Parts: sequence; C-alpha cells; structure tokens
Amino acid sequence: MKQHVNRIWFLIGVLLAIYGVLILAAGIYNWFAPAAHPVQLAGLHSGVWWGGLLLALGLFYIGRYRRV
Repeated sequence: MKQHVNRIWFLIGVLLAIYGVLILAAGIYNWFAPAAHPVQLAGLHSGVWWGGLLLALGLFYIGRYRRV
C-alpha cells in the first residue's frame, strides 16, 4: 500500500514540474516580449513566480517520492 501512495505523489510531482516549466517559459517570453496593452499588474511577472514555484514544488515531490 505504501508503494502505491508514493507512486501517486511522484506522478503529482511530475505534473507540477511540467506545468511549472510551461508557465515559467510563457512568463519569461512575456517578460521579454510584453503585450501591446498590458494589464495593470503586468510588472509583477506572476507567470515567472508561479512557474518557478510549481517547478520547485514538482522537483521536490519527484525527489522525495522517486523509487530507489
């Protein structure tokens, strides 16, 4: 049973890491090629922050729950 639970968290980590890479890449692209009419808080670059956070969390789960 424990191995099954660990496998689920590993897969969640993989998904978080994939989403993190995609959001981070889009955020970096928007940082260097801003929109013609940016939104009010575009200067905060939330895509970069959230993408980095998801990537870090995903890598943590992958490292914590990988099979040895």
